[in-house]
Amino acid sequence: MRIEGKVWVVTGAGAGMGRELVLQLLSRNARVAAVDLRAETLAETAGLARAGERLSTHVVDITDRVAVRALPEAVVGAHGAVDGVINNAGIIQPFAPVAELDYGDTRRVMDVNFFGAYHVVEAFLPLLLERPEAHLANVSSMGGFFPFPGQTVYGASKAAVKLLTEGLYAELSSTGVRVSAIFPGAVRTAITENSGVTAGVPEASDSKIPMLSAEKAAGIMLNGLQKDRLHIYVGVDSRLMSTAIRVAPKPAIGLVQRLMARATGQR
Repeated sequence: MRIEGKVWVVTGAGAGMGRELVLQLLSRNARVAAVDLRAETLAETAGLARAGERLSTHVVDITDRVAVRALPEAVVGAHGAVDGVINNAGIIQPFAPVAELDYGDTRRVMDVNFFGAYHVVEAFLPLLLERPEAHLANVSSMGGFFPFPGQTVYGASKAAVKLLTEGLYAELSSTGVRVSAIFPGAVRTAITENSGVTAGVPEASDSKIPMLSAEKAAGIMLNGLQKDRLHIYVGVDSRLMSTAIRVAPKPAIGLVQRLMARATGQR
């Protein structure tokens, strides 16, 4: 679906890839409803955009189903319609194995990454189905199809987003709503800080593949949406891992486990 002239909702719009998605959608002559938990970071995004009435900001906790269900009315009030939704908001878990993970952290990751995305889908899908053409995109992760030690619950939440999105693709294939699952690899964002994760973070310098900038990642995503791709792989690492897990799962998992152990200082 074309981007220009359409109204897009972007969650997690206060920083990182979400902010870049907002800025690049606006630069492609779209209208945007930017959604985030933090009013201050949304204000920063709006200040960078300088888009006037083409941008509206909405402070919403996507884990709050009641608040999310009120969001479509606010977006339509600001823009008149909704043509596209990009479910980008997400957090990671503390870098720890499942046996050491606090249940509260587990629940929080699932609430934000899966149920938060589901709440947005549930709220906006009826509006998308009314449009002549529309697009629903959910940001999963490379971790949604490839296991990374210390991020098992995060991966499970993103795998759930992957299957939710693919199921929606099947269910909506006879409608005007196009559906995409997005799989970012390593992208330079502040997700660790925004997730409240400080301990055990791998050193980026140990990666053999350069991290993408949030700007470049957002551009890849939007180009994929314009081409109505079901799966959008963001980064060389995401593409490589998607092949490795299908062709040689055990060796690939073993290699990543060793690299992760080295990056986190484990032996």
